[in-house]
Amino acid sequence: MGKEVERKFLVSGTVWRDLVEADIRILQFYLAAAPGRTVRVRISDGAPARLTLKFGSKARERDEFEYPIPLADAVEMLGFAIGRVIEKTRHHVRHGGYLYEVDVFGGALAGLVMAELETPDDVPDELLPDWLGREVTGEQKFYNASLALGGIPEIAA
Repeated sequence: MGKEVERKFLVSGTVWRDLVEADIRILQFYLAAAPGRTVRVRISDGAPARLTLKFGSKARERDEFEYPIPLADAVEMLGFAIGRVIEKTRHHVRHGGYLYEVDVFGGALAGLVMAELETPDDVPDELLPDWLGREVTGEQKFYNASLALGGIPEIAA
């Protein structure tokens, strides 16, 4: 079992695009969701897929179990998806020794750009990059399960 410790931000501006190290196209969907727990499948660039189970309701920290699954199984499971399938491109951007994952959403969520910082470190606000907008850590409407199962949040960085 691993711990996922992350902060989430809306992204303002496009300065981060000049700093991108890698791009990953992601298709993800949920098979089950309840308060404090989700079961998700993620397909990244057609590589073997990942089945992820997350537990917990703390804003910054959850228990996470992740397992590789054959791509063919993931494609078949797509037929059991609940809610909308999330399409996004994840961009890896480094700043101040930390890796930020900037997600540019497509499909019904087009226009939404969010960044995640996964680290147990308590990074002070003054060390965060200028291109980060409002922090949305703990705002459930900005978590992927809510984006898949709920309404589309108003985007305001």
